[in-house]
Amino acid sequence: MDKHSPPTPTDVDEHDSGRAKPRNPLQKLYAAFESPGRRRALHLTILAILIVTPWISSQYTTVILTNALLYVVLCLGLNIVVGYAGLLDLGYAAFFAVGAYTVGILTQQFGVNFWAAIPFALMAAALAGVIIGGPTLRLRSDYLAIVTLGFGEIVRFTARNLEITGGASGLSHIPEPSLFGWHIDSSIDFYYVFVVLAVLAYVASQRLFDSRLGRAWLYVRHDEDAAEAMGINRVATKLAAYVTGAIFGAIGGIFFSVNLGAISPESFSFQQSVLILLAVVLGGMGKIPGVILGAFIVVLGPELLRDFGTLRLLIFAVLLLLIMLFRPSGIWPEKRS
Repeated sequence: MDKHSPPTPTDVDEHDSGRAKPRNPLQKLYAAFESPGRRRALHLTILAILIVTPWISSQYTTVILTNALLYVVLCLGLNIVVGYAGLLDLGYAAFFAVGAYTVGILTQQFGVNFWAAIPFALMAAALAGVIIGGPTLRLRSDYLAIVTLGFGEIVRFTARNLEITGGASGLSHIPEPSLFGWHIDSSIDFYYVFVVLAVLAYVASQRLFDSRLGRAWLYVRHDEDAAEAMGINRVATKLAAYVTGAIFGAIGGIFFSVNLGAISPESFSFQQSVLILLAVVLGGMGKIPGVILGAFIVVLGPELLRDFGTLRLLIFAVLLLLIMLFRPSGIWPEKRS
């Protein structure tokens, strides 16, 4: 910088602290816990709140929070595809459906134990990730969106017209699982199951972000040609994003099916894919805390506006539009140097 020119805000920040200071209040709040000890204390506090919540709230609140935790798992999975690798996916509910239907068919129609059926559901989801990822790896932008949207609708219509999936009525009387004598059947039981799943999804997302594969996703997201010039196999890297995201979605679908005890094709509509993508974009693509925040907003927002009756969805949509206008990068965007 020329010595006669006035310093810019970025220059001041760099001279003061060696890096740009976060301008978002949420980023400032999270920056206060940058040290491992403070961040660990924050995580333990949030976990303690999640543990005691069902005992100090109503059953209705527990069910809504369970749904929010399900969306956390699904959004973290889509964040790998969209936020990490930069691949637009408008049919993410297809992976959600594959996990749910695989477990539902195996347990309800073939009598397979729930825990033994999980590996088959994960393999089916990984295969679905390869099927959608393979033909779309060389596509970008609008073409990629159209193909993924079509894949999601193909899965839904297939489930709607096959006899083994129960047709339009879906599957019912899916048996509830047991673990070491603990029969998982109440709303509180499933709440704690989804707390564990959300925590595991958070840890896995963070580890993937810090891994070598996570850095490869970041390079491919910003510039595919430059990444390939650096020796990164962009085809394998993008395919890994689809497969990993599919596994996250399948895990959510697996426990969603046994939680409700029944599933239908309409549970995995295009609207579900849009809501999951909305949560990721709203919170901040690539930012794990932002994605979690977006998932809670999408689920809890309409419930908090229930007093407005039939206008609640309209009011919620307007609020989302205002957030997008004033925070185009998301409420808690990824911090860039």
